[in-house]
Parts: sequence; structure tokens; C-alpha cells
Amino acid sequence: MTWQAMALASAFFAALTAVFAKIGVREIDSNLATCIRTLVILALTSSIVIAQGTWRALPALDARSVVFLVLSGLATGASWLFYFHALKLGPASRVAPLDKLSVPLAVLLAVLFLHETLTWKTALGVILTTLGALLLL
Repeated sequence: MTWQAMALASAFFAALTAVFAKIGVREIDSNLATCIRTLVILALTSSIVIAQGTWRALPALDARSVVFLVLSGLATGASWLFYFHALKLGPASRVAPLDKLSVPLAVLLAVLFLHETLTWKTALGVILTTLGALLLL
């Protein structure tokens, strides 16, 4: 499967996440909802790693990779906590598009810190994505 197909699958499941989470968070605390979701993800990914046998690579991981994965995990946790709280308070049809401002922010951070190239097409896409998210508010 190509990275493009994987990214489209990710977008599809992210859309389902917004709808399912909005329904699931209605009657419970948003932090508890995030915890339940995280436990499900932990069980799923652990099962995949065990089934594939890739857990054997753990002792060979370099410290730099681990540090950045931990930072990524902390950022993901913060993102999910804020996302679920936003879903508790607002409509999914407005929360999800605003959350997608992560796309132009990721492009900006990739240019600044990863030294990725910003083409005119990418810049236009960032502008249109930002405008689209703001229009949906």
C-alpha cells in the first residue's frame, strides 16, 4: 500500500473518530473518554507488535529515537485531551475542521525544523486548508 493510500485511510478513520467520539463523550468526562480510547489503542497496537514480533527490536532502539517518540506521545496525548474536551463542548462538524488546522501547522513546522521545501502548491494548499477550516467555523 502506498503512503497516499495509507494517508487516505488515516483521514477516513479520523473522520469516524470524530463522529464516534462525539457520541461516546456525551455522558462521560472527556478525560475518561480519552483514557478509554488510549487503552483501546494500546491494546490494538500491542497486539500488532506482538503478532509481528517487532517487539524484539526494543533493546536496540537508539536514545534519540526514543526521546522523540516520547515527545510525540506527549504531544499526541495533549492533542487528544483537548480534542475530546472540545468535542464535549462543541459540535463535531465544527471541532473536526478546526482540529485540521494541524495540517498547515505541520507544514510550517516541517519547513522550519525539518527543512522541507515549501513549494507554491504546498503554500496554496496551506492557505486553502486554513481558509476552509475557518469557513467551517
